[in-house]
Amino acid sequence: MTVRTRFAPSPTGYVHVGSVRTALYCYLFARHHGGQYLLRIEDTDQTRYVEGAVENLLGVMKTLGIVHDEGPDCGGNKGPYYQSQRLDIYQEKIKILLEKNHAYPCFCTAKRLELMREEQTLLGLPPKYDGHCKTLSPEEVSEKMATEAYVIRLRVPDSGQVVVDDLIRGKVGFQNNTVDDQVLMKSDGFPTYHFANVVDDHEMEITHVIRGEEWLSSTPKHLLLYQFFGWEPPKFAHLPLLLNPDKSKLSKRQGDVAVEDFLKAGYFEEALLNFLALLGWHPSDNREIFSVAELIQEFSLDRVSKSGAVFDREKLDWMNGQYLKSQISWDRYLALVLPHIPKEVLDSLGEAKLHKVLMAVRPNLDKPQDILVHLPIFTTAPQEFDLGSEEVLEILKIDTNTQLFLALRDLLAKSSNELGMEEFKEHLKTIQKEHKIKGKALFMPVRVALSGVVHGPDLAQFAEIMGRQEMIDRLNLMLERLG
Repeated sequence: MTVRTRFAPSPTGYVHVGSVRTALYCYLFARHHGGQYLLRIEDTDQTRYVEGAVENLLGVMKTLGIVHDEGPDCGGNKGPYYQSQRLDIYQEKIKILLEKNHAYPCFCTAKRLELMREEQTLLGLPPKYDGHCKTLSPEEVSEKMATEAYVIRLRVPDSGQVVVDDLIRGKVGFQNNTVDDQVLMKSDGFPTYHFANVVDDHEMEITHVIRGEEWLSSTPKHLLLYQFFGWEPPKFAHLPLLLNPDKSKLSKRQGDVAVEDFLKAGYFEEALLNFLALLGWHPSDNREIFSVAELIQEFSLDRVSKSGAVFDREKLDWMNGQYLKSQISWDRYLALVLPHIPKEVLDSLGEAKLHKVLMAVRPNLDKPQDILVHLPIFTTAPQEFDLGSEEVLEILKIDTNTQLFLALRDLLAKSSNELGMEEFKEHLKTIQKEHKIKGKALFMPVRVALSGVVHGPDLAQFAEIMGRQEMIDRLNLMLERLG
């Protein structure tokens, strides 16, 4: 059996990170088994269609590298399948259900349905169609169909149960008397999601339906449709929800969840995919950094958790930083950070020094725009210190500071050679030995005096970049402050 999966979004706006997680899992599972991954646009609800949403989706998927395998020809490329272009198929299939009495026309008005739901709410009952049109005689149905608008509903059996054998959650049973007589075909002739997705999954020979947990409660309706048509259902896997840190469902109201926003903010597509892959799935070891090729090799549904996964922004920042620090090429690193550096700064540093600066700060970046935070220490001598920082205050209070700065300045002044990292380290070793200043009392005051910050690039690397005279000038500036 050839594995075939599909991602079936609705074109209703931005691309949610949860949707991309679903698409990624479908893609990884298909690729792991040497199968196919399809993209299908579920655009039958014309009231929710957002102009440009499909183009945006295709652009995001192309950027992320989640490319579908087949579809109708679209200018030489494989376009996605569109449900709105398959209406004849759904009309043909609904006739079969009507003929077999597995579906029925419903003539209830929107007003009646609203009053019905209000009454059910008052009685504490779950909202569910009350079957008002289910028992109409054939004569009544024929008469009404000629004069009234109607929808087609699924005729759910009154007794028995449907068991969903989920690849992640195991067997989950649903009593038929709790399953709604779902609308299958709307009055405008368009199918609902529940009907069209079953027909399409069968027609497209989908073997595995991998989707979000929120669709689990709808699966009994889908399985009944497979049963009524006499079709073999695919295997189902319902993924855990993505959660905010407070364990609520990840939503737009509590922050950015659009993939487009993350990409614009400087997150790497590789880092975003790596991060999303680990939200609900765990590898066989403790690794956290995976290429897409490695994810394809490792991925399996039996390692997907049932419980929700927290979307941790700090973890995403950390992972993005790992890619920026070491997982991408030097040329790509330059292409990403250089646009964030003002021209006057580029001109003042010069090409040779700029190269060294970008090497030095790379281990401290999480996103390309972070470069702006780390550049000032290379372009401007520290004029002010954050006296509100307890850490800085403690460093400036160290008794041996004046002795330390004088000793380092004199050692720097003794040589006229170009200052190198090893020479600078030797100077610090000499001070440690001769003046008995070591540990935090040695390194932290030197860092603050030379750069004005507590945390930054390797100290010896920083000194080599700035040069001997600049280091002397900065030490003199600190000595003046100390009086």
